[in-house]
Amino acid sequence: MIKILGFILTIAGGIGLVMGILAAFGNMEVGMSPWALIILGIVFFFAGIGLLKNRKDTDQT
Repeated sequence: MIKILGFILTIAGGIGLVMGILAAFGNMEVGMSPWALIILGIVFFFAGIGLLKNRKDTDQT
C-alpha cells in the first residue's frame, strides 16, 4: 500500500513540476501561481521518492 501511495505522489509531483516550469518559463496559463506549482511538485516528488526508497510494502508477509 505504501508503494502505491509513493508511486502516486511521485507521478503527481512530476506532473506538477512540469506544469509549473512550463507556466513560469513558457506560454502556458494555469489557474494558480506557477511558482506554487513548482514548489508543490518538488515536495510531492521527493515525498513519493522517499516513500518508495525507505519503506517496505506492508502487503507482503
